[in-house]
Parts: sequence; C-alpha cells; structure tokens
Amino acid sequence: MTTLPSSSASPPAPTSSGGSPLLDMQGIQKSFAGVAALAQASLTVGAGEVHALIGQNGAGKSTMIKVLTGAYQRDGGSITFAGGPAAFSSPLAAQLGGIATIYQEVNLIALRTVAENIFLGREPKKWGLIQWPVMNAEASRLLKELGISLDVTQPLGTFSTAIQQMVALARAVSINARLVIMDEPTSSLNEREVETLFGVIRGLKDRGVSVIFVSHRLDELYAVCDRITVMRDGRTVYAGNMADISRLQLVEQMLGREIKNEGAQTGFVKSGAGKSGEPLLKAEGIRLGQRLSGASVAVRQGEVVGLAGLLGSGRSELARVIFGADTPDAGTVTLDGQPAHFRTPAEAIRAGLGFCSEDRKAEGIIPELSVRENLTLAILPRLARAGVVDTARQSEIVDRFVAQLGIKTSNPDQPIRELSGGNQQKVLLARWLATDPRLLILDEPTRGIDVGAKAEIQRLIGELAQDGLGVLMISSELEELIEGCHEVTVLHDGHSVARLSGDRITEPELLHAMAQGAGAQDIPAPQVRL
Repeated sequence: MTTLPSSSASPPAPTSSGGSPLLDMQGIQKSFAGVAALAQASLTVGAGEVHALIGQNGAGKSTMIKVLTGAYQRDGGSITFAGGPAAFSSPLAAQLGGIATIYQEVNLIALRTVAENIFLGREPKKWGLIQWPVMNAEASRLLKELGISLDVTQPLGTFSTAIQQMVALARAVSINARLVIMDEPTSSLNEREVETLFGVIRGLKDRGVSVIFVSHRLDELYAVCDRITVMRDGRTVYAGNMADISRLQLVEQMLGREIKNEGAQTGFVKSGAGKSGEPLLKAEGIRLGQRLSGASVAVRQGEVVGLAGLLGSGRSELARVIFGADTPDAGTVTLDGQPAHFRTPAEAIRAGLGFCSEDRKAEGIIPELSVRENLTLAILPRLARAGVVDTARQSEIVDRFVAQLGIKTSNPDQPIRELSGGNQQKVLLARWLATDPRLLILDEPTRGIDVGAKAEIQRLIGELAQDGLGVLMISSELEELIEGCHEVTVLHDGHSVARLSGDRITEPELLHAMAQGAGAQDIPAPQVRL
C-alpha cells in the first residue's frame, strides 16, 4: 500500500486549476485556555475547485472554518484569499469579502419569509422602502436555478430542513460569493435532493466559484470533490487529489494508523468467545430519516457488542432509537424476543436499559449538582416517598458505587464539575449501574479521559459483561473494539454492512468495512414498518 504523509502538516498540493490558489491558509494556530485546537494547520483551495475537508470529531475542521470566516481570530499563521492577505474581523466581514458559509444547522430566521431570508440585510430598496415584488421575483429566480419552485412569500419555518438548506444556498449564490463553505450539507437531504445539490455544486464550479465541502460520507466526496484535505488532532495530515487516494487510505489518515495485525494494549478483560443462545436485545432494519437506512444489531447477555463506523455512519442514532430517545420510521426492536418499541427513555429504563451518552458534559452530568445527586439521578423515583428522598438509602448506594468504581472525590457532596473527566465518566456509569440494568449502552465511554482512567473503565466494562450484563459499546478506537468486543457490527452511511466476531475482529476487516461499506458478512435489513 502506498505510504502517505505522517501526522506532520503536509505542504500544500497543487490546486486543480493549476494556477494560484483562491484560498491559502498556512501554519494556522489557535488555542483555547492553553489547549491547542489548531497546530500548524494548512488548507489550500483552487479557483473553481470543489475541495473536501474531512476528519473525525475534534480534528479541527470547524475551528479552521471559524478562523477563516472571522468567528475566531487566529493565534498564528497566514491567510491569503483572492490574491491578498485576509483577516476577517467577523463572519459578516467574510461574507462581504466573498465567503459564504452554509452550516449543518441552518442559521436563518424561521418566522421571516423565504425571500426575506435570502436578501436579509441586502433588501432592494427605492426611496428607503423595500421593493417587495422585485425581491420576491429575484428570490424565486434564484431558487429555480437550484431546482426549487415554491412560494417565497411564506415563512421559512413552514418548509422542511432540506428546503431551508437550499434557501441558505440561494442566499450564498445571491451575494456572488467566490468561496462557498458547506458543512454537512446532505445530512437532511434525500437521494433526489442530494443529486440536485450536487448539480448546483457543479454549476458553481463551472462559474468559477470554489466550494469547501465538509462531509463524512465517502461516497459523496468521491462523487463531487476534486481535492481533499484531511485533518487530525488540529493538524493537516494529508492534502491531495481525490483520485490519488483510496477510501481505505482516507480512513487510515483520519484514524492516524496504518493497517497492521498486532493488537494494542487496553484495559479490557474479555472472557473467551461470544455467548450463544437468543439475543437479549435485537434491532433489525431500523430506518430514521436520512440518518439510518437499514441498521441492525443484536446483543446477548454477558456479551460486549461493538458498533463501529466513521463519524456520521449512524452509530449514535441507532443507540438513541434503541433507548427510546428517537422514534424510527421503520424496523423492529425486541427484548427477550418480545416487541420493545420504547416511546421514551423512561420506558427503556424501566425495562432494564441504561445509556451513557457520547457528550458527557451536555447530555450526561449536571455540573452544578453534587456527585451524590448525579449518581442517583436515574433512581430518584425509587428513593423518594411522597416527594421526600430517603437520604440514608441514597448515601448507602452512593458510598457503595464510589468504592466499587474507585471514584476519586473529596466527598459525595462535591460538585461533579470539579472532578476529572475520568471520574465524571465513572459517576455516569455508576448512575446506570444503580438501576440494576440488563443492557448498558455506552457511546464513546473512554473519550476525553486520561490513560489511567481509560484503562480502569475498560476493565470495568469487561467485568460487567463477565457478570452477565449485556453491553452495546460505540467506539472510534479500533483497539477497544478488537480487544474488548465479542462481536462488532459495522455501520456505513446508516446501514449495517458487516458483523464480525471472534478472530474476524481485526484491524484490516474493520477498516475495510468502514471504508468500503462491505465486510465479511452482510447483514440483511428487513423492511418492516412500525
């Protein structure tokens, strides 16, 4: 296999246009509270070029874009745009300078009309009055160029997210932007709408407009992009032509590792092969908008099952459906062979499920509450009578789990925000263990914690499975999947594409399935309507 650049920043590759680049960002540095978010990062985009910008969570993509558009001021490095130095003071300044950004979460005004959103701040006026017929006619024309025909006098909020994204794109076109940045633009679009969007992007390219295309869907990158920049840990690790790098090499660059067979050391203790018998929980053919398109997984008692896939593959979405946080459009979920379509997480908890979210700070801990309160949050109904918490019983439970999990805290009444990330994660694990669950769903359980705490949590997960608990674990770290799981299901673009077990859980097999959308064993996705 071709050897690609290491984690050090690569020199900018020639642009597809062959001339001077439209955008050249070199040596970009940005830190927050002393922590480097960007370190000598680079990005070079040619005129009339569709350029992919990819990387895992925390790679630095969003920070790079915000530095370019003036949302953040860089700490070091240089930016050249359209032949001259660029230092935009705000996103508005960047827009006036010819850079339009379309975010995944549409940042327009839902209560204003479609036409007003397209021309917001630039309304055509005569004698100080807005020329409504002119503005509406021009808005209609712009949307028709994008293949959209609708009543532009209606509030934007009455239309789907897909239409709102097209309106945002029409706004970008209307300001005659020379560079359009699209952040996960297809996440809410169906197949026909994606094709329409790609047609628009090709049209922009023909007009000499450049596009930075941020996406985790490899099929889309190869379909529409000319060149690519890969970021990892705040650095640019690869820049080159799409045609010169395979999907497998892209995955290797994103993850920062080449294919090899020797395993790395983790704290997992895995007991033999996976369990036999009927699954404790089974999800089949799960569909959820454009995010899941036939996802399936099964977990047996005493088994750790991994969910693998690139960012955007649908791992967290599948977990949320199983836990009742989202309602699927189709598919079946069974617990002990019986239908288990949980309408709310509360129903899932009562049935014996627990769920540690990927975002510990936003969806896990309550920072201002104590360790005691955070740990017993899920069992408060059991601890309270007539609205009064049995503090003696609560203390007994808290003390038991603090000792069992080795949670380092000065006392149970210490605010959880003062604990380290690893100890916060242990409190969240204890919260769900206190419910005496049968199945525990863990979304990136060791992300963002130190090596020591990581090994402790990995060991604990293995021991929980040995004690008979079923564990569904989402992880982006191949070592965790290889060494900690009895079985791994791989997702690709919302679809389960491979189920690996035993000695088939290897780095080459995982990387191949993640990159190509195929694996050792295809998983059927029955079309069952709910």
